[in-house]
Amino acid sequence: MTADSRKIRVAVRVRPFNEREMEHNPRNIIKVLDKSTLMFDPDEDEDEFFFHGVKQTHRDITKRVKKKLTMEYDDVFDNTATNNDIFEVCMKPLVQSVMNGYNCSVFVYGATGAGKTHTMLGNTDCPGITFLTMKELFRQIESLSELRKFDIGISYLEVYNELVMNLLTKSGPLKLREDSNGVVVSGLVLKQIHNATELLDLLALGNRNRTQHPTDANAESSRSHAIFQVHIRMVEKKTGQKRTVKLSMIDLAGSERAASTKGLGIRFKEGANINKSLLALGNCINKLADGLKHIPYRDSNLTRILKDSLGGNCQTVMIANISPSSLTYDDTYNTLKYASRAKKIRTIVRQNIVPSNVPKEFLIKKVNEQAEEIERLKAKVADLEEQLRKKAQAAAAAAESSSPALNETLLNTWISRIDSCYASMREALERLIALKSKEKLLNMRPSE
Repeated sequence: MTADSRKIRVAVRVRPFNEREMEHNPRNIIKVLDKSTLMFDPDEDEDEFFFHGVKQTHRDITKRVKKKLTMEYDDVFDNTATNNDIFEVCMKPLVQSVMNGYNCSVFVYGATGAGKTHTMLGNTDCPGITFLTMKELFRQIESLSELRKFDIGISYLEVYNELVMNLLTKSGPLKLREDSNGVVVSGLVLKQIHNATELLDLLALGNRNRTQHPTDANAESSRSHAIFQVHIRMVEKKTGQKRTVKLSMIDLAGSERAASTKGLGIRFKEGANINKSLLALGNCINKLADGLKHIPYRDSNLTRILKDSLGGNCQTVMIANISPSSLTYDDTYNTLKYASRAKKIRTIVRQNIVPSNVPKEFLIKKVNEQAEEIERLKAKVADLEEQLRKKAQAAAAAAESSSPALNETLLNTWISRIDSCYASMREALERLIALKSKEKLLNMRPSE
């Protein structure tokens, strides 16, 4: 199976100012220039000052020089963008890739209070991209139900204080191990679902079990990394071809400074573990961007779980959430730097077609039979084309020599005959195309 090298798609979302920030009258440090470009730390709009009719151009040396950094990404969303806007641009193409047999993942990144969980989960009035993606996924599954058979299972995990917990059963900690299929969670049983309603109910259950505590930076701060995965097994009803794909949606806990969250005791320990795992993630992003061979995935359980999403067989979207407030200057700058580094990462994606166990001799026999059938149909098509040509010539000659009344009668007769010949030829061509398609599928199967 041929593989395709693709870069991680990186989107940046700028949230509006919140009430806490507005009380401090902060400066806006983000200026969105267009749909793919923003400026970090732009110049302030200052009133011009004139003295005796002369414009004063002195510079206040007490002010810090603005960075005025122009940064480009695949997509940039300003503070007016909705979750549905992000879904249409970033997630809808990802669902189509899942249906085509590719592993896909999306993870949201950013500081505490930057709006990651709102982007991922949303609320009743503004559903998040998880809800919208699952809705679109089941819509496409329904449209393909006559051609394919689907088996769907989900899992919902969280990484809390470097421990992996199952949010659907509220059990754990679970161990991670690696096999030929990548990193797997020992003892994890997928929850089988049959419709979108079941999926959304389980998603709500997992969200209720997720660890959240208020901090000074965010009243509903997520204290864990959440990994929601949908495993899909597709079987083509006509050919029996099988595909297994995985869609992962990761809501990362926010990077934070103890000074901003004022966490003590348990909150301080949580923040330290969050920063540890995000530091490990940052190291992996840097080394992948530099093209190094050794990537330290084992430094954290988070990076072990994200191994496929970052450097494996996966089509990945990263959504970086940032605040425009000068109060979060350093956090916003660091998030944008990580997003810029992530743009350089390339992943190798391939369709996940399950190898067939059919003996080689049987496949060779089928290919030979299909080749003979193709040759027979080619000869039949050529014969029908020749018959059609002769009948058309005869009809033209008869039309020239016949009377006007007879001419119309013969014309209708020959039109009927020509339509019949055309229908036979079209049926033969469709059969030929179907056989060629089967032959191509058989040739794609790996030899034993």
